[in-house]
Amino acid sequence: MAQQTSLRTSLQLGIYKVIDPVVKVLIKLGLTPNAVTTIGFMLNLGVAVIFIIGAEEGNRGDLTYVGWAGGLILFAGLFDMLDGQVARLGNMKSTFGALYDSVLDRYSELVMFLGICYYLVAHHYFLSSIFAFVALIGSMMVSYVRARAEGLGVEIKGGLMQRPERVITIGLFAMLCGVISLYIGGDYKLYVPGVKFHVFETMSIFTFPIVALAILTNVTAIRRLVDAKKALEQKNK
Repeated sequence: MAQQTSLRTSLQLGIYKVIDPVVKVLIKLGLTPNAVTTIGFMLNLGVAVIFIIGAEEGNRGDLTYVGWAGGLILFAGLFDMLDGQVARLGNMKSTFGALYDSVLDRYSELVMFLGICYYLVAHHYFLSSIFAFVALIGSMMVSYVRARAEGLGVEIKGGLMQRPERVITIGLFAMLCGVISLYIGGDYKLYVPGVKFHVFETMSIFTFPIVALAILTNVTAIRRLVDAKKALEQKNK
């Protein structure tokens, strides 16, 4: 766990070095951390809109909507890091700002998954839509366990599928799904001799990671719960 945290911290510091020039520009433009957080939320609303339009106007074999949504997910995720850095470098930290950031992060994830589930149901990926909903449950519980533990006086941050990992996983594979569909077709299916149903299709590039998220987010939430139990027992000794 310590090694995983160290690697994650090193990656964050590397990303901060890249985005800090952008942060300084935002500060000069007069943007507050709350304004940056709000922009990120609005972009995630745009993600949901793209998925819904893709569900209503696209067809099952047209995965370009998934690709565009994935790109916007990654762009919106950038604002999750920008708002914190704007607060730090601009000396604009506030208790309400931290609360506002957390609340809008949850709303952002909820509307994103709303769009994903809507798209999957509309195009008859019913099993995948269930996994997407389970991934949503796990994502919310990862955040809730941490918040509840902090309310009880212990800090729990570990786990494999924290918000940045979730955003990168969904955004990256959604974008790859859209791009690869342009080359192999959105309705490509792979069959294995002796198996009556296809074992892979183009959409699997997006849905397989969602299945992984459904599992790993809930494992992360349970792991945090166990860690919180140990920390509370240690605290009460």
